[in-house]
Amino acid sequence: QVQLVESGGGLVQTGGSLRLSCAASGLPFSSYAMGWFRQAPGKEREFVAAINARRSGGRTYYTDSVKGRFTISRDNAKNTVYLQMNSLKPEDTAVYYCAADYEVAGTARLRVHDHEYDYWGQGTQVTVSS
Repeated sequence: QVQLVESGGGLVQTGGSLRLSCAASGLPFSSYAMGWFRQAPGKEREFVAAINARRSGGRTYYTDSVKGRFTISRDNAKNTVYLQMNSLKPEDTAVYYCAADYEVAGTARLRVHDHEYDYWGQGTQVTVSS
C-alpha cells in the first residue's frame, strides 16, 4: 500500500521559513517523480514544485511565484522529498500536498497537473501571518 505522509506545516510570520517533508512508503521511491502542490481556501489546487526521479537526474521545476524562495529536494535513502520554504508571504498560506508519479526511464518531464500524479498525501497546513 502506497502512503505519502506530509509533515512540517505550521504557523509562521511573514519572512519566515518552514521545511515540509513527505515520507513515502510502499513504492520504489527513487523511480518516482515527486511534486508539491498547494490549495488555498476558495481556490483550485496549484502546482508549486517538482523533482524528477533519480535516474532522470533529479531535475527540479518551480512555479514562478516561488522561484528563488522555495527549494525542492529528495533523499532517496530516506524515501523523503522536502520543500524548503523561505521568505514566506501571506499568499503562500495553503494546504500543501505532495504527489508521486512513476517515471519510466527516458521520459523525464515537468508535471504540473493533478492528473499527472498517481498518489497523493493528505496535506499539511501552512499559514503565514502578516
